[in-house]
Amino acid sequence: MSEERWDHSVDVLVVGSGNGGMTSALCNYEMGTRDVLVIEKGDTYGGTSCLSGGGVWIPCNRYAKAEGAADSIDEARTYLGKVIPDGMVPQPLIDTYLENGPKMVDFLHERTEHVRYESLAHYPDYYSLEPGARHGHRSMEPARFDMSQMGDDWKKMAPSHQMMLVLGRICFTQVEAAILASRSPGWFWVGFKLMLRWIIDLPWHFKSLTSRFIACGRAGIGRLRLEMIKRGLPLWLNSALEELITDDQGRVIGAVVRRDGKSMRVQANKGVVIASGGFEHNQAMREQYLPAPTNEAWSSGAKTNTGDGILAGQAVGGAIGLMNTAWWTGTVSVPGEENPRLSIMDKGMPGTVLVNQQGKRIANESMNYYAYQSAVYDFHSDETPAVPAYMIFAKHVRDTYYMGPLMGNLQPDFAVPNAWYEDGFFKKAETIRELAGLTGIDPDGLEDTVSRMNQYGASGVDEEFHRGETESDRYYGDQRVQPNPCLGPIADGPFYAMRVDPGDFGTSGGLEFNTDAQVLKDDGSAIDGLYVCGNSARAVLPGYPGPGSTLGPAMTFAYQSAKHINGVSDS
Repeated sequence: MSEERWDHSVDVLVVGSGNGGMTSALCNYEMGTRDVLVIEKGDTYGGTSCLSGGGVWIPCNRYAKAEGAADSIDEARTYLGKVIPDGMVPQPLIDTYLENGPKMVDFLHERTEHVRYESLAHYPDYYSLEPGARHGHRSMEPARFDMSQMGDDWKKMAPSHQMMLVLGRICFTQVEAAILASRSPGWFWVGFKLMLRWIIDLPWHFKSLTSRFIACGRAGIGRLRLEMIKRGLPLWLNSALEELITDDQGRVIGAVVRRDGKSMRVQANKGVVIASGGFEHNQAMREQYLPAPTNEAWSSGAKTNTGDGILAGQAVGGAIGLMNTAWWTGTVSVPGEENPRLSIMDKGMPGTVLVNQQGKRIANESMNYYAYQSAVYDFHSDETPAVPAYMIFAKHVRDTYYMGPLMGNLQPDFAVPNAWYEDGFFKKAETIRELAGLTGIDPDGLEDTVSRMNQYGASGVDEEFHRGETESDRYYGDQRVQPNPCLGPIADGPFYAMRVDPGDFGTSGGLEFNTDAQVLKDDGSAIDGLYVCGNSARAVLPGYPGPGSTLGPAMTFAYQSAKHINGVSDS
């Protein structure tokens, strides 16, 4: 659409209200452009960022340095060179990310009062045996946040993912999650303190039964949004991008926005920043680009992520890349729950195994979720189907750890909803062979696999897939279990099976862009006035080198776009 008339005018229009979009708004404001509008398609803000663990992977960030962590950009570059396949990401993008990620963190820390993170000292890079890897301090998580500081605006924030809450009410940090999930030493007191803080906060209960002290992705969004509120930066909800508007020279000068059911033309004098997420809930796009089988119901990304920003960018000449990729993870679709749960911690606990319908293992269950799910697609064929897969475990594991939605011995079998069994999501049997019959798994194959896992549990050595041999594997293991915290027996029934689907928490392909986050055409030239970050953009860190490999680039290239919009060479 060309220029005709405008219903609203701003200097910068930001499409999307996740970490990338809000970082863009704040950086533009602090660099001199005060007239910034953020629009959000949904009726709450925060998107997939709110549902996430909130981790941000930034080597050499200020919080790691403050704790004396030894690291360097060169070592991080070496590591990424081993993790990211050659040619998949232009080297200038990787270099820009590594050099400017720490600057972005500094900028937000120094220019705001509330955007604060904490270094994850013991969360290792996901490929911890590769040169340049670190066993901690490259990822950071948002500091716990009191959302009552936001006034009533917290009511408009998207909720945390249900798996990020104790009893559906109490938020915990990533550090606390690892302790609670594996019941590591001190887990009881961690849980007790969380419960006590919630119980005694009686005045807040008149407003909400969900704790006002939030953590993980929601804390990151709350902190960014509070800074927007302090600056008077507007955020329109129920406002979807319909199309971009260009002038006669092809410069993006605004957008058609459908706000509360009515289309309006919004002028953007300095530029439009697309930060509206991926296409994980657009089934047609999934079938067009992603490997089969694929189903939007298996994705835990925000329901509003249907590729709007990518499609709008394509319509004005934007090139796309890496569209056959997603931020893979096995997901657990619990009957009655809106969002699938991510199978991250439970699959690597000692005494578990994931198998296909033939009863065969697929890969090392303890390796990071992205790598495991990538292996599922490599494994899957008509001859060796990997969908659906089932996580198999015995009574000891079921009672000890949180397995999917099961809350250990806090939720005995009689408290398991009948719908779980009726849906085929969950099965229980007294013998492995009977369990195989209930799930349609080959009984001989499953018995053979369980027998092997019991041998590996006793010896501590996984002779097939080397489970538990890396620091990353062991992070979510049970350190009390020896000789390998990721291997244990599957013995003494009853036995259980839980269906695990090949899911994701967002797609990772999108619009191509340069080091200033400008959207590129097929010929490599930039589209004037159009910028992109987050999952609307092609991934900078495919392969998922460490926790927070989505939010780190989203925020960094939001910062880069603000520098370009405002003519700032460095900040």
